[in-house]
Amino acid sequence: MMVRAGGVLKLAAIIIAFLLAVFLAFQLLDINMDFKMTRSLPTNEGSTKPVRYKCGLSKSCPLGHFAFKMASGAASVVGPRICLEDKLLMSSVKNNVGRGINIALVNGRTGELMKTDFFDMWAGDVAPFIKFLKEIDEGTVVMMASFDDPATKLNDEARKLIADLGSSAISNVGFRDNWVFVGGKGIKTKSPFEQHIKNNADTNKFEGWPEVLEIEGCVPQRQD
Repeated sequence: MMVRAGGVLKLAAIIIAFLLAVFLAFQLLDINMDFKMTRSLPTNEGSTKPVRYKCGLSKSCPLGHFAFKMASGAASVVGPRICLEDKLLMSSVKNNVGRGINIALVNGRTGELMKTDFFDMWAGDVAPFIKFLKEIDEGTVVMMASFDDPATKLNDEARKLIADLGSSAISNVGFRDNWVFVGGKGIKTKSPFEQHIKNNADTNKFEGWPEVLEIEGCVPQRQD
């Protein structure tokens, strides 16, 4: 009888895991569709030719700005996505994302991708992450997105370095929170491009993780 009950529990666990995977797969599909979104606007009277904004933004960016759109990871299944100027910089499809904090470094003058990396903040070591942050060049645009757990191994030094890049929320980012942020080395004010949601069993969209976060906007091009 106990063996049969154990088998039932195992079957129930498999079914729950399958349903979660299916749900997250549809979540990824929604994100993909959103990143490829087009806006249909009339180009002239009698014409309805669709106008596509870079990275699927809701509107075009002014001259001298870089268009971006990014999403955090979904639970521990779907990785984050970072798009800049219609170029997908990081995603699960590109196989360059991982658990923890995912980072893309962009030249603030040209918009050219300089480097991508990710740092495991659950089972990894914070020291390489701190070294990476300290070596970021002045004028670099820094794009960060969480996946699974971005905070367990974060210490005060790492949080201070991220705050210096313009983050207002990093001091409160905790275990399995979702967080997306765009800042810069040498920024003089706090960045307007940041979202953070707490891991909360009462409000989580997924079992053990909060909902996916998305932000979009126009980053000013560095002129000096």
